[in-house]
Amino acid sequence: MKLTTKILIGLVLGIVSGIVAQAVGGVALSIVLALEPIGTVFIRLISMVVVPLVVASLLLGVASVGDVRAVGRIGGKALGYFLVTTVIAAMIGLGLGLAVQPGSSIESDQRDAIAAQYSDRGEESAERAQTVSLMERFVAIIPRNPVAAAANMDLLGLIFATLAFGAALSGLPAERREPVVAFFGGVNAAAAVIVDWVMKLAPYAVFVLIAGALARFGADLLQALLVYSVLVIAGELFHTFVVLSGMLKLAGISVRTFWKHVAAAPILAFSTASSNATLPVSLEVAEKNLGVSNEVASFVLPVAATLNMNGSALYKALTAVFIAQVYGVPLGGAEYVVIIVTATLAALAGVGVPGSSLVTTLIVLTAIGMGAEAAAGIALVAGLDRFLDMFRTGTNIAGDLTAAAIVAKSQGETLNA
Repeated sequence: MKLTTKILIGLVLGIVSGIVAQAVGGVALSIVLALEPIGTVFIRLISMVVVPLVVASLLLGVASVGDVRAVGRIGGKALGYFLVTTVIAAMIGLGLGLAVQPGSSIESDQRDAIAAQYSDRGEESAERAQTVSLMERFVAIIPRNPVAAAANMDLLGLIFATLAFGAALSGLPAERREPVVAFFGGVNAAAAVIVDWVMKLAPYAVFVLIAGALARFGADLLQALLVYSVLVIAGELFHTFVVLSGMLKLAGISVRTFWKHVAAAPILAFSTASSNATLPVSLEVAEKNLGVSNEVASFVLPVAATLNMNGSALYKALTAVFIAQVYGVPLGGAEYVVIIVTATLAALAGVGVPGSSLVTTLIVLTAIGMGAEAAAGIALVAGLDRFLDMFRTGTNIAGDLTAAAIVAKSQGETLNA
């Protein structure tokens, strides 16, 4: 049985077990929650490989290209794709919110009761939002200490430093370059072996992660915010399987074959709700299954994991509209533009910020004049954040892999799709 099939089985069984455990409670709930550390161990194991894999793979990719300008072309195409698809995602979120009006289904007393439960998270997000600056985030891309960047999982800083060293390495004489390339080639191969080992645990980890998330999730909260929740999920699925598939088709890539080759990565992203933890798997399926070159995959995917947040932008735009409707804040053409722009930029600014989804959504709310009600609005949706995070992270990873495939195709590469 293929690994992807096993992971899907684990996903389905986890969903069923989590729902049953949450409904029954008692011993069943305790058992499901007691198994959660297995999922945590899996995430830590796969995260352990991220830094060596990114550094080795990216360094090899840049060194093998030889021409720094070629890396610049790959980067330019990737960043252009990120911007276009993120803006489209934000527009979808805005459009769904305006068309369905999910905020109209929440009564004021119900709204205040839910927000009161999570008021601490709303206030905490408001405090953290004070420290988020897009300009500072761009400046921080250049690390003062690459080792510290690696230790803190600051992938953008690590990528910048690795690109600089890779570019310098490509200009060295062969007798000096080849020993370094051989060393990092060994690191890259060893990291790939560890990923293969760890992925054997994936079906079981997916099972306990999904079961635990759904067992902890309150059915009453989902019912209260049902229209909003369904709309977010529908939007994420639409962007993934309609917009991204459409872009693959336009690029001349077989949509069916693409999803067949990469399915393991978005499923894992859905289960872990972590783009960084999924990165080693994304690199593996892109190179081994899709046939994307190391030069493209090693650059596009690590950068995409921190910048290409299609699912997050959609979520932020839709959530901003929802909360504005709940609190009766009028929106017009100017506010629509502000939501699209800030949702796109906030998806970038959220990198590396604890609780970033709530914090950066608060930025969007503040931009449309929510004021003091912004923190209360964040508290309203805070209880659903972990549940909806699974869907937006799955969309984020699907967008990353789509970017890698399209950029590779534009570079004249022949893909297995």
